[in-house]
Parts: sequence; structure tokens; C-alpha cells
Amino acid sequence: MRPSPRNVTRSPLDAAALNRFALAYVGRYATTQAKLATYLQRKLRERGWEGEGDPPLDAVVARIVEAGYVDDAAFAAARSGTLTRRGFGSRRIGQALSAEGIDRELAASFDHDADAAFTAAETFARRRRIGPYAIAAADDAARRKALSAMVRGGHGFALARRFVDSAPGEVPDREDR
Repeated sequence: MRPSPRNVTRSPLDAAALNRFALAYVGRYATTQAKLATYLQRKLRERGWEGEGDPPLDAVVARIVEAGYVDDAAFAAARSGTLTRRGFGSRRIGQALSAEGIDRELAASFDHDADAAFTAAETFARRRRIGPYAIAAADDAARRKALSAMVRGGHGFALARRFVDSAPGEVPDREDR
């Protein structure tokens, strides 16, 4: 009878194994330096360390970055573009990038200008059938719920309010900022 995978004792990691884990992870997932470091730390907690001294986590992550397998700026640009196309606002995008381990300065470089913010809010309203994209006029409870959804989606209160207050079929003007 074969032992279950939970009962198998795995050997502790050494520098070569740490490099293999790092390469396998970046080969499979688009990631950031912080996420890669967190993954390697978890593997070390699970398996232990067999090498001399402390595990070379920073050195392994630095080699992966130097080789070009991990690029935080490219990751942030891709994630920001995806979230923008889905209709999320600057605040929500900043939160998502922060959760992925992107530093604040880099995340702030992806903030929307007024035109992009309007386009993202319009996309969000269309996807959620809010305001001008609703089938019928909403009552007060539905309007509050829609406004909350837009604000949670990262849009500014004033812009969200303009969309929520719009009648079905009447898209607000871009100039009414």
C-alpha cells in the first residue's frame, strides 16, 4: 500500500532546490518579486533548510529578476491594464497592485487621468447595468447599492454619483467633471 501524499516526508531544501523551485514558479505564473519571495519562504517553512548558513532568498530572487524572469513594472502594467479594461478605478487598481507586492510609487504611476477614469467608470456601469445602462430606473435602495458598488470598484464618489443618477439611456457627458 502506498503512503498518502500527506504522510510522505520531504527532504529539506538546499540552494539548488531553492533555485529550481523559483524557476518552476516563475515559469508557471506571472509574478512579482514580493510574491516570489513569499512563495520561497513558504517552501522553506514546509520543507526546512539543509544548506549552510541562512537560505539565500534575496540572492535567488535577485538572480531571477536580473535574468528578466520577473519584472514588477511589466507585471503592474499588465495587471493595471486588465483591471482598467474591466472597469475598475484607480483606487481599486492601486489596492490590487499593493496586494501583489508592487511598491506605492510604481502603483501610483498607473493612476487614471480624468478621461481614463470616465471610460473605466462607464465600462463598470455598463457591465453592472448601472444608471444609463440599467433596464429601468432604480429606486433609492438600488441606487445606494449601485453607488456603493462603483465606489468599491475604485471610482471617485462624484463620478460614481453621476453615473448612478443618470436615467436609463442618458450617458453623462465627459465634460461634467
